[in-house]
Amino acid sequence: MTQFKQFYKKTQRQRQEILASLPTLTEQDKQLLFQSNSLSSDIANTITENNIGLYAIPLGVAPDIVIDGKTYLAPMATEEPSVIAAASFGAQIIKKAGGFHILKNDRYMIGEIALCQLDDIEHAKMNIEAQKDTLLSLANQSYPSIVKRGGGAKNLFIDIKTSQDKTHTFLIIYLMVDTKEAMGANILNTMLEAIKPTIETLANQSAIMSILSNYANHSLTSISCQIPVSLLTTLNTNLTGEQVRDKIIQAYQLATADIYRATTHNKGIMNGISAVVLATGNDTRAIEAGAHAFATHTGTYQPLTVWEKADNGDLKGTITIPLPVGYVGGSINIHPSAVLSQHISQTTNAKELATLIASIGLAQNLAALRALVSEGIQHGHMALQLKSLALSVGATQDEIPLLVEKLKQEKVVNQEIAKKLLQTLK
Repeated sequence: MTQFKQFYKKTQRQRQEILASLPTLTEQDKQLLFQSNSLSSDIANTITENNIGLYAIPLGVAPDIVIDGKTYLAPMATEEPSVIAAASFGAQIIKKAGGFHILKNDRYMIGEIALCQLDDIEHAKMNIEAQKDTLLSLANQSYPSIVKRGGGAKNLFIDIKTSQDKTHTFLIIYLMVDTKEAMGANILNTMLEAIKPTIETLANQSAIMSILSNYANHSLTSISCQIPVSLLTTLNTNLTGEQVRDKIIQAYQLATADIYRATTHNKGIMNGISAVVLATGNDTRAIEAGAHAFATHTGTYQPLTVWEKADNGDLKGTITIPLPVGYVGGSINIHPSAVLSQHISQTTNAKELATLIASIGLAQNLAALRALVSEGIQHGHMALQLKSLALSVGATQDEIPLLVEKLKQEKVVNQEIAKKLLQTLK
């Protein structure tokens, strides 16, 4: 995709025209690209309650994301400066190193039915386990359309858990479902409601609830990259590639030891991931909750990425994260920008989208760690922050680059200084 070379240097109109030339875009997509308002008031009023208008978020693109030899574009909806720039920069380094590689890409959603205050919890557990096949059949009968598409309830397992204060013991039945291209909330909840009466009969107790879980540890995507040290050198420091590699590994190890750092480490990863999730019409809260819960699966809160030295001396990175994203359903098919983002991305299904999202998370993390251990995070971030500052004090589009250059010469920058410098341009 040579037209995306130095994409960041092009004007907004030029970027739009390049995207409009993609064969995956429909005529409706192309019209939408050049409009400032992509969501009608009727659709907005249908999606949310008590609607009063729209809250716009900028939509950008990180180009040239190469995964197992195929090139994708990552649509990213975010209000935070430098997120798209960092993801693009990290992805370019990884592209030069051979791109991202898929290690794992599972997709099973989990729902649960919980019971409490059973007279004989072990006997109830045994009764339910004996009827596993019957329960799976009932679940699939309740949603035949997903079965026809090759999905459906695939497994059922049971656990006994006690509340933290030891006052309540629960029998929990977990249903594992392949929801294919859908996010799966309606599918899961329908199936759970269908099998709940039988479970209650087998356990001789009413269920507390039946609900899907956002802890999608059976919907994991793992992506890796391996980067020669020659690609890690920086222009603004005297660090060698080997030193940058070692410092990135140290930064990762710090996150394994320190929850304060681990939280920020993962927040940076989610900067990129949530931006693509939002752009494609998926549930950002579900993905965020699941990711941070998965970060604790070893017993302590840990980074979602791993950085280590490969046998040949390269820097090797891996991300493993639950990504139960959908390609249909929810607001995906009714939000025009979500449809446009799908078509821009060059993905064709939910599993492919998950690999793109995970790759963006890994790229984001690489760029952040490289900056942190070399020139510092503010070096690349500041120019973008200064643009926002210039805009906030009333600079026009023509004045913004001029004011940014003046602000770069100042030791301290704030709104008062920006306003004074802006007056010199009038």
